[in-house]
Amino acid sequence: MGMHGITARLFLAMLGVTLVAVLAMVVATQYTFQDDFLDYARERQQERVASLAERLADYYADTGGWSALRSPEAWQELLHESVWRLPPPGRRRPDRKEPNHHTPNPKPRHAPPGSFGLRPALLNAVGEPVTGPDLPVGELERVAIRVGGATVGWLAYRPVERITDRIALRFRDQQFEAAWAIAAAVSVLAGMVSLLLARGLLAPVGRLAGATRALAAGRFDTRVQEARRDELGQLARDFNRLAETLERNEQLRREFMADVSHELRTPLSVLRAELEAMEDGVRPLNHESLTGLQRNLAALNKLVEDLYDLSLADAGALAYRMSRLDAVQLVARIAEQWRGSFANAGLELCEELPPQAVMISGDEQRLEQLVANLLRNSLQYTGAGGQVRMALADEGGKAVLSIEDSAPGVAAENRARLFERLYRVEGSRSRASGGAGLGLAICERIAQAHDGDLTAYESPLGGLGIRLRLPLDQRPSTSAEVSA
Repeated sequence: MGMHGITARLFLAMLGVTLVAVLAMVVATQYTFQDDFLDYARERQQERVASLAERLADYYADTGGWSALRSPEAWQELLHESVWRLPPPGRRRPDRKEPNHHTPNPKPRHAPPGSFGLRPALLNAVGEPVTGPDLPVGELERVAIRVGGATVGWLAYRPVERITDRIALRFRDQQFEAAWAIAAAVSVLAGMVSLLLARGLLAPVGRLAGATRALAAGRFDTRVQEARRDELGQLARDFNRLAETLERNEQLRREFMADVSHELRTPLSVLRAELEAMEDGVRPLNHESLTGLQRNLAALNKLVEDLYDLSLADAGALAYRMSRLDAVQLVARIAEQWRGSFANAGLELCEELPPQAVMISGDEQRLEQLVANLLRNSLQYTGAGGQVRMALADEGGKAVLSIEDSAPGVAAENRARLFERLYRVEGSRSRASGGAGLGLAICERIAQAHDGDLTAYESPLGGLGIRLRLPLDQRPSTSAEVSA
């Protein structure tokens, strides 16, 4: 119902704006038409008056006076003949025949088109009325009637103040009716277009709202198909990426729960079987059996600790005590601690360290945990007689530590998933020879907490290479660090 409400409000808003604009246009058109049409009437009136003044000048030149026009009938006949037959102002008639004032004019007595109710009065040279209607002197306009450069009379008339001509009024009314008809048609069209636009704009929003409800209900495979290239299309694409991320996270969560339950069940099952065997007398309770129990208990304890560390890292609650460290000394000390373990496994551990100090800022304990996890992986997965190489270098403002081992290696499609929790590569680097698959995930969280990153690549020695990048500490060295 909410979407229908938004559709209705958007429709009414667009339609209301259109109606106001159309109404304002019609009112403005009527106002300007009325004013412009009145100006047109005045201009036409002035043209008729000028034509009549020329005709009267010809009449005066032919007759020598105004005496014959004192009769109202003769004046009306001359007016009708002038209005119907006179050429436009500035053009003299080629014939200057004396008008026949005794022959009735055959034209109708009503005002012809374009006269706009012209009822002029004729005044003599000194302004005294000769013929025509009595008009208020203060409201009159005068046009001089000149013959031979001398003013022989005046043509007085009242300017048009409003339209009274029947044909002109009908024309005006027709224009107004046409304007309102066009306004009505535009309003209907605007209503249809506004409704279509409102529905068209909000239809993708409605689909997104339905998809959001489905996503909230746990249907993470929900997708919105939108081929638009505007903001709504971008919103649909962002929604699809969000749905893909949630679907992936849900899949990882389920896999994580299944893997954790499996990893916990395995050592517990072994412990239970060992204890039951001892209770039944199948296996003697001696030092060897206790050592096996201790070994399984240590593996279980390591898994729980890794899960706890990983949960703290994900929550951002893993404690870090940052200090200024020399990465060369740190790597050399860790290598020395693990050298015996590698030798016992028949592996060669060598390191390539720069002669100068490489200063970084980090938590010494967590960085030792990170490097130890990487070395433990190499120790567990590298074949006997192999080699593990540690190299530290200063590259472009970064301290870069590379740990590379010999065969067996990891396929390219699996390397991208090595840092996922509980992920192990099938084959020679499998569960049988390794831990629970949490070590590299914890290493990645520790590296990220130090503003660094971990990447996996193919080792030149034939196995797996892990590269750790950490930002250098650019602060100047103190005297204590130099003496050390």
